[in-house]
Amino acid sequence: MKKNIIILGSTGSIGANTLNLIKKDYNKFRITLLSANKNYIKLIKQAKEFNVKDLIITDLKAFSLAKKKYKNFFNFYNDFEILNTKFKAKEIDYSMVSIIGLSGLFPTLKCIRISKNISIANKESLICAWRLISNDLKRFKTNFIPIDSEHFSIYSLIKNKLKNTIKKVYITASGGPFLKSSISKIHKATIKDALNHPNWKMGKKISIDSSTMMNKIFEVIEAKNIFDLDYSQISILIHPQSYLHAIVEFTNGTITFLVHESDMKIPIVNSLYLDEDFNYNSKKLNLNILNDLKLQKIDSNKFPLIKILKNLENKNSLYETVLVTINDYFVNKFLSNKISYRQLIQLISSNANNKDFLKFKKKKPNKPQDIVDLINYVHIKLDKLNI
Repeated sequence: MKKNIIILGSTGSIGANTLNLIKKDYNKFRITLLSANKNYIKLIKQAKEFNVKDLIITDLKAFSLAKKKYKNFFNFYNDFEILNTKFKAKEIDYSMVSIIGLSGLFPTLKCIRISKNISIANKESLICAWRLISNDLKRFKTNFIPIDSEHFSIYSLIKNKLKNTIKKVYITASGGPFLKSSISKIHKATIKDALNHPNWKMGKKISIDSSTMMNKIFEVIEAKNIFDLDYSQISILIHPQSYLHAIVEFTNGTITFLVHESDMKIPIVNSLYLDEDFNYNSKKLNLNILNDLKLQKIDSNKFPLIKILKNLENKNSLYETVLVTINDYFVNKFLSNKISYRQLIQLISSNANNKDFLKFKKKKPNKPQDIVDLINYVHIKLDKLNI
């Protein structure tokens, strides 16, 4: 029997990779719905190739253009309400949610209700709304598989292990473009410098987050949430080759680690074939890298934002939404040439400790609107800085 699949954000890299993997073994899968924001041309091409009739396009202009041109061939929807009206509970075997930003939260919660298994490649939702996501995963008995390489690796290493047997978890960071740079050179970094990741090409936003190490702060928060750990149980190690993704130390004295090539298709394909035997044509073990891992601790003088982790509390709160919003706000200012790289670091750090924002450590998100309202509140506060 074919697996019924939904892919939200199918025109992005994660969604496109998921489709490419499905294409290699198409007899086992049936794509029932795809979604995109603006790129309706690519979405239509995917729909034709995989014989998908139901398409969600959230951008109103793109939705109107696509519907006008292709209304006789596809069913078009402009929002995600269709997920809970068209599909019954547990009718979908696997959902991939790869929508960027907190706009992915509402569809994530809707997909949980109808899916047996769900992979969420949406950092913001996992950071800001884990309390809501976790509650729904338990309520609807939906299995969650993390897709980010670090969290997929931890998931693989601790699967079927009891929580109290986990002593320490290490996630790795490449060090980004400034690993070998002096502090003075980092302060003078241009947009081009910050975007120049040594290992791979990514979107501008995530590339800047990688350069500041903010992406690793977010990944630690995700790991704490997903695996129900304390921050004291999680550490970051610099690993320039991006080959080793996670290390887990257990209370019985054993330490395990997981390596794979820097290819997001590996976590994706393992989530698609969860607990099944399959073959994936990956590269052979790279002994040259394994014999020269070059693991090291992060220099907090060079990457001062990493100090934010020391002030985070183990309980989920709305403060995580504050952090994400502050970072997004100032990264956008930097990419718009309105602040320098040095100011980017200083403004994120100072506002992360703003007393008007720290109070949200004591408040929990009870519904998605709480997060939306807080984002608006933080933006209003930051706009008053007149940067």
